[in-house]
Amino acid sequence: MTTLTASPNRLAQYWALTKPRVTQLAVFCAVIGMFLATPDLPNWRVVVAATIGIWLLAGGAFAINCLVEREIDSRMARTARRPMARGELSVTETLIFAGVIGGAGMWVLYNFVNALTMWLTFATFIGYAVIYTMILKPATPQNIVIGGLSGAMPPALGWAAIANQVPMEAWILVLIIFIWTPPHFWALALYRREDYAKSGLPMLPITHGMAFTQLQILLYSIALVATTLLPFAVGMSGLIYLVVALVLDAVFLWYAWQVYRHYTDAIARKMFAYSIVYLSVLFAVLLVDHYLMF
Repeated sequence: MTTLTASPNRLAQYWALTKPRVTQLAVFCAVIGMFLATPDLPNWRVVVAATIGIWLLAGGAFAINCLVEREIDSRMARTARRPMARGELSVTETLIFAGVIGGAGMWVLYNFVNALTMWLTFATFIGYAVIYTMILKPATPQNIVIGGLSGAMPPALGWAAIANQVPMEAWILVLIIFIWTPPHFWALALYRREDYAKSGLPMLPITHGMAFTQLQILLYSIALVATTLLPFAVGMSGLIYLVVALVLDAVFLWYAWQVYRHYTDAIARKMFAYSIVYLSVLFAVLLVDHYLMF
């Protein structure tokens, strides 16, 4: 009986290394980029291959993140149950796992999608696993801003998979996620500030205080509203997207204002949860509007 239960448990540990909920959102944005890259339906074989390849490389990057931050994760209640933090997987096992799925992702992208997508996704892997995780995150409270580009890349990866190029429209989608990331993450950092204080990481609420972080959330939220209007401004979306984006933006701004002027941990938690819904709905509506335009 012990042998029968060990394998599923070990599989669950490896699955947890890939941070599946975060990976799902990233892959979702990549898939939206695939469909927006063409006025017609994209080749379904390329969509499937690109989705698998991007998922595998993203999972490998998150596994390296868990490896590098295992001691930090063990000090934080939010992350203490991760397999590396609990010592359930060894460094060697994690490195082999990350290498295997990352290498498999590159092979899939190169052979069934195109070289541009493979290299862009690999660069994103390096940006997140090395530049952000190993260099920026422990060095500066602006880590999430500077390193946010790697997390914002999925729409460009998806666009490249179908079009074999990354035009201005794809970079607008990247910019939206890039500007969205700081208020999204800092809302979490505010209500988890005690956790981050234990971690030793120079997160903005710890290094610059609550009030400064609350102001930054508001300012970035205002910038986000302007950025989400760009798809309509350049003609890549129509009125349906514009109306829904304005409604989503209004709610986002309301949360940002509440965090700034009437802060409670509960409102920061709600803003963090809403920000995930916000990005998902925004990109989904952009896709719906795209096909209604053609």
